[in-house]
Amino acid sequence: MFERAEGGERALLLLPRWRAQADPSAEEEFAELARAAGAVVVGRVPARLERPHPGLFVGTGKADELKAAKEAQGAELLLVNAALSPVQERNLERHLACRVVDRTGLILDIFAQRARTHEGKLQVELAQLKHMATRLVRGWTHLERQRGGAIGLRGPGETQLELDRRLIAKRIAILERRLAEVERQRSQARRARLRRPLPLVAIVGYTNAGKSTLFNRLSGSSVFVADQPFATLDPTVRRIDGWPCGPFALADTVGFVRDLPHELVAAFRATLDETRDADLLLHVIDASDPECERRIAEVDQVLAEIGAAEIPRILVFNKIDRLGEEPMSAPETTPPRRVFISALDGRGMDVLARAIAEALAGRRLRGELWVPAEEGALRARLHALGAVREERPEEAGWWLMVDVREEEARRLLGRFPGFAAWWRRQTEPVPLGSPDAA
Repeated sequence: MFERAEGGERALLLLPRWRAQADPSAEEEFAELARAAGAVVVGRVPARLERPHPGLFVGTGKADELKAAKEAQGAELLLVNAALSPVQERNLERHLACRVVDRTGLILDIFAQRARTHEGKLQVELAQLKHMATRLVRGWTHLERQRGGAIGLRGPGETQLELDRRLIAKRIAILERRLAEVERQRSQARRARLRRPLPLVAIVGYTNAGKSTLFNRLSGSSVFVADQPFATLDPTVRRIDGWPCGPFALADTVGFVRDLPHELVAAFRATLDETRDADLLLHVIDASDPECERRIAEVDQVLAEIGAAEIPRILVFNKIDRLGEEPMSAPETTPPRRVFISALDGRGMDVLARAIAEALAGRRLRGELWVPAEEGALRARLHALGAVREERPEEAGWWLMVDVREEEARRLLGRFPGFAAWWRRQTEPVPLGSPDAA
């Protein structure tokens, strides 16, 4: 049994190649993740695998090769580009006499470094504890010792391992209660925003695609930007005014990555709600990345997991300043629309602004509405939404000029069955739900 070292940033990478198929982009991405966590990569060891070994993840021969490489390179920890079981992680640590961190643990460590807000720190700690709870049997012999022997503590006692598990379970329960309270507060803020006719545009995309740079360009903010994975974690929302489509809220969200740990998807559910509640998604893609089409598919998969697959989106190909030739926009045959920009120097931003304005304008209904006197609740609701632009009272009711989000109009239709009959766009009556009203 070995004693676990406290420090150690010199990392050896274990890169599994399933059925001898190498994925250079995935391996380089993992190296970038290691560097983002603060590790110095001193070596890489590829491993051809048909299936993971139940005990060591790799075979005994490869495990011996890892040990020799670790000693030769002076590595202090092993980073594995795969999810390890607790048994595999423990056995590798014993065999190599050094720390072993799998892909999930590495991403959790990066998130722990980057979280800045109270909610983000709670979410990361919760994910880490849930991950740690299955990995308490490690390289510490004291965990098996029985408590007891002192007055009042004699008897079968409790192992240190059982005590640690109980303390972790208690801390997890506390964090879940705190996050539930934070989520209730966020939901109240979200409902308040939805009561106003203010569309939400969320910026999503693969990590390090330039989302925060684009957010700063559109909003005039100064969100932290760095050329590294997960530079920003906590969502930021800003109100954007002065556009032809009217004001809207712009949200910068956490970046996605392949094989995003399920612990993080669950823990960041409240943060990802900003994406799920959006009226429009700006899917930012690194145009200079040769694997950009694969990145698009991986982001689409995460969007489907959180229930945001059906939200309209614009594909924003960023970083065209890194390309030798400026690309041409793809033919506009089927959605989503593709726009090519450089958020760094501003190229293509006018095209993106028009695309956003057109997309948001298509999500609003503007026109004239007759509200009978007995339907004062509908008039009050429209005023609460801030949708009334002009009002002309008459003896039997009110004529209102309204500007309302299409989604909110659908809700009003469900609550007030006469809404469609009273609706009139411009001078001709148009039934809500017909092609002309959409």
